[in-house]
Amino acid sequence: MPKILVIEDDISFCKLLEKFLIKNSYEVSVAFSALEARAAVKNESFDLILTDLRLPDSDGIVLMTEFKNAYPEIPVILMTGYSDVNTAVKAIKNGASDYISKPFNPDEVLLVITNALQVTKIEEEENDAPVKQKKTVKKSVAVENEFVRGISVASKKLLDHIQLVSPTDMSVLIIGESGTGKEIIAKSIHQQSQRKNNNFIAVDCGAIPKELAASEFFGHLKGSFTGAISDKMGYFEAANGGTLFLDEIGNLSYENQIQLLRALQERKIKPVGSNKEINVDIRIITATNEDLREAVKNGDFREDLYHRINEFSIQSPSLKDRDEDLMVFADYFLEKANQQLNKNVIGFSPEVVSIFQNYNWPGNLRELQNCVKRATLLTQGDFIESDVLPIEFFQSQKQQGFSGSFSLSENEKEAIIQALHRTQNNKSEAAKLLKITRKTLYNKLKQYNID
Repeated sequence: MPKILVIEDDISFCKLLEKFLIKNSYEVSVAFSALEARAAVKNESFDLILTDLRLPDSDGIVLMTEFKNAYPEIPVILMTGYSDVNTAVKAIKNGASDYISKPFNPDEVLLVITNALQVTKIEEEENDAPVKQKKTVKKSVAVENEFVRGISVASKKLLDHIQLVSPTDMSVLIIGESGTGKEIIAKSIHQQSQRKNNNFIAVDCGAIPKELAASEFFGHLKGSFTGAISDKMGYFEAANGGTLFLDEIGNLSYENQIQLLRALQERKIKPVGSNKEINVDIRIITATNEDLREAVKNGDFREDLYHRINEFSIQSPSLKDRDEDLMVFADYFLEKANQQLNKNVIGFSPEVVSIFQNYNWPGNLRELQNCVKRATLLTQGDFIESDVLPIEFFQSQKQQGFSGSFSLSENEKEAIIQALHRTQNNKSEAAKLLKITRKTLYNKLKQYNID
């Protein structure tokens, strides 16, 4: 199966193109910038590169020339919404295999890719395949976790902090609203640590009754209390050598906090009903959706325990703080839903994308995942349409009315003009206000003849 690298900063279009190519029996990797593309080419082997002409951090022709110099055997196809002949000629003169203009004709895209791969195959056969051997030296790098890499400033900061603290043995406190993926962050830290080959034990502290907490954490011996019909291993011992993740740690009673603090300080536990201490070697990661500092001030959370679990803190951003990542996550959840439900939905209609972008997502990533999974199940065609979305999306829009927010679904030209006026004609700020890419804004300006 030929492998293609798609380089495109318009996330929605990029994911749509990715699904189209996968559906047509190609293996696809995507990059949203020249920087990501360079890293991908270093770590993986590709049969063809499909790159946009205009990228946020590079010119497509410059990037193409760079790739052709380093990997002359890989055909590069340029795609652009700015379809002037001079650009096409310049691209081909600099080594492009072909050139595609947006909007695409699906049959044309497949034809151009097929032709480029066929030419490369013929050249390799003529050269007795020395290039092919060189090209397959690279190995793809497998990522063993569910952590989704976003492109927003908040996501990049989150990823930086995860990569920084993972190799250490520091205790980590993850702070964020419900549904923001705190357990996924904890798993990612574990999977990048030296403890990755040992257990990751996740515990919901809010689900543990106060009276049973000691038994759950440290285990018990048969007959140590009513209902203890057999010996039980606790979470600490189960996580020995690995990572113990305590979610919603603020829900622990004051008495349970004391027991937890003692175990963390001494690195020893004593099962209920036993006189024998067990040494434990664990890394502790905790999470909360409340302000533990305020809980400390109010006397609801022990200050010494707070400092013990908070050697390094990480903010898990809400979905409203990472607007640019919305469709990245939506596409990821769509892929998961397709696998789980045995469906083959390609993507989201433009109307649904607009509805998603204007919704508040109070349940964060968990709500988005549930919404996408439900919509995937109900969708009969290739794209998720608005008629399969939950009714709260439309109730929310009616309640909000016009509050100074912008939508490109209706009165597109007026919305763009108003956004430019509010930002004093700053195109980058206007694009952010409209929740579209700068490149999309330029296309709209050209479409509506807005100066």
